[in-house]
Amino acid sequence: MADDVATLLGGLAGVAGAAGAATLGVAAARRPRPYLSAGHALVGSRAPDPLPGVLRRGLAGLTVPVRPGPHGELFLGSGALQPGRTLRRMVLTPLFARAQARGGRLCRDQRVPFRLVVEFSGPVRDADTLLRAYRMLDQQLRDHAPLLSRCVDGRLEPGAVTVAVAGIVDVRDLLATQSRRYAFADGSFDDIGTASAPPELVPMISEPWTRRFGWDGREPISAEERHLLHALVRSAHEDGRTVRIGGLPAGSRRVRQAVWTELCEAGVDVIADADQAGLARHLRRHPVRRQAPARVVLGPASRPGAPAPRATTPRSDIAPVV
Repeated sequence: MADDVATLLGGLAGVAGAAGAATLGVAAARRPRPYLSAGHALVGSRAPDPLPGVLRRGLAGLTVPVRPGPHGELFLGSGALQPGRTLRRMVLTPLFARAQARGGRLCRDQRVPFRLVVEFSGPVRDADTLLRAYRMLDQQLRDHAPLLSRCVDGRLEPGAVTVAVAGIVDVRDLLATQSRRYAFADGSFDDIGTASAPPELVPMISEPWTRRFGWDGREPISAEERHLLHALVRSAHEDGRTVRIGGLPAGSRRVRQAVWTELCEAGVDVIADADQAGLARHLRRHPVRRQAPARVVLGPASRPGAPAPRATTPRSDIAPVV
């Protein structure tokens, strides 16, 4: 009888231990991921809901393809318009609601803005239509002005979210005429040092890897290409800009990890990839090596008049800001 009781108590203890372990596992799964300032998600046109997975993994940016549609809306994807799949409903509203609910930040350890790249795509090439589409975006962004990075009379003021416009619409001339704006143009390494594309207009350099590099990650990178990568990143930082590299070579996870590692070692600020889970895991283990000290924390989003550096003076420590 005593043996039977002992056996029963041992079994109950085992069940309790298993339940406790399961509870700890659930708690660990729910623990917020660290904010990965270099992580940037590329989502395809068919992604059912692009934002939740990005935020859950702690990635600090998202490129989303859009095209103009009726009723002043921008629709996700480059194919046929689908009712309800608008930028406002699926990205802007939930993104800013989260920041508003958390005191002007997307997560507790956020130190740089979340970078949202709105990439205009689709068959429309008419300039007037595309510029009207930008004005749609501009109006939607102004509804969330306190949470956005902005440019006011040539001064950059960081917020919880920085929006850049890319793709087939060239909005540089239009943006340059706005004394207060809430979006920026996407740039390339060709913009470094040019008076027509100052950092307050084009704060981020964005290029596909294959535009300047032939290395595919399967063999060790050549000394020449490594030197070129480091030199380009250093030049962009000295010009007061951040660097985002996407269009990475396709291949196995090992190949992608090799490329991610080289980008991290070169100090690339933003690594854009469709493999969100793999990229997040890699960045948690291998953070980007900063070539210059990262500039400080975001100020409160509700203070539009907070002091900010003049972007017209090139400084390497501006790079992590927007």
